Amino acid sequence: MKHHAIERGDDERINRTASIPFVLVHFLVLLSFVTGVSRAALILFLALFWGRMFFITAGYHRYFAHRSYKLGRGMQFLMAFGGSTAAQKGPLWWASHHRGHHRYSDTDLDLHSPLKGFWWSHVGWILCDKNKDWNPDDIRDFNKFPELRFLTSHDWIGPWLVGLASYAIAGWSGLVFGFFGSTVLLWHATFLVNSLAHVMGRRRYATSDTSRNSALIAFVTLGEGWHNNHHYYQASARQGFFWWEFDVSYYILKGLSLVGLVHDLKTPPARVLAAARVRDGSFDEGMFKAHWARATQALANARSSRPHRGDDLSDADPEVAGRREQLDELIRANRTALQEHAQTALAHAEELARLSRRQQRQVGVAD
Repeated sequence: MKHHAIERGDDERINRTASIPFVLVHFLVLLSFVTGVSRAALILFLALFWGRMFFITAGYHRYFAHRSYKLGRGMQFLMAFGGSTAAQKGPLWWASHHRGHHRYSDTDLDLHSPLKGFWWSHVGWILCDKNKDWNPDDIRDFNKFPELRFLTSHDWIGPWLVGLASYAIAGWSGLVFGFFGSTVLLWHATFLVNSLAHVMGRRRYATSDTSRNSALIAFVTLGEGWHNNHHYYQASARQGFFWWEFDVSYYILKGLSLVGLVHDLKTPPARVLAAARVRDGSFDEGMFKAHWARATQALANARSSRPHRGDDLSDADPEVAGRREQLDELIRANRTALQEHAQTALAHAEELARLSRRQQRQVGVAD
């Protein structure tokens, strides 16, 4: 059995009944073998995948969750509606949960902490009852708009309209492959940012989480794979910080800014780009805490899974029984001492991390 550094609570169990529609959509895609895949359905598939990916990455994420640029009210509604067609719930639900993720990244309070397991961070957190609601206080800046509240309360409208349009354009093939197929791929490509981007890739900046940079994930998500960059400087509308880090969502936003539809695109200044580099010796709090949490859990697992030997040998040889008791006592004492050292080391690590963040604020990194 695989053990995780943070155990999930009873309220984080997957609701199997409520998850049936989600699972069913995956199986519906298999009907493509019956309907076939027409050229129109293939074009729909590509257009719906990449188009809705942009609305999620540039709209739901960089605008509603992080306010990394500004929009007029009309464009704001367009971004919100476009994101709602991706069947990832409404803009206020999505953005409020994402803000919570950044507030508590990789801790027990993180909605989709990778320390609770890969599949939990990938999709499990969505399928439990705990996270089905959203807190208006987490997104008061956008909750004041009635049209955004309406889209969030009626998040089925966007997917249904796109599904019906897909059927009207390309028949059953358009609905099954074009709409359902692209929706499933879009789900899992987006979810990779929560799961695989905390496991695969490289860390340029020292952050309090385990985020990584991955060119592969950046490709399928139009730039969201530069996840360590993003966790380091969340206010930036550009997540590929350097010219070789392609960020299609940013390129589109930059183009829209040139025609006046997008305003005040935020990008990281040079002093921010140069600070907090892991290779320069900045304390990598996120990886330290993650490794320590796993080591602590492994120690606890080793204790609970240690095989119990029968008492027959002890009864037969009192001397062996005495030695065994001494050995058990020594193990307990060493384990207690190790746990105390662990708590002390973790406290020092957190203090070092606070000093590091203070230094970052002095150069304008923390926003």
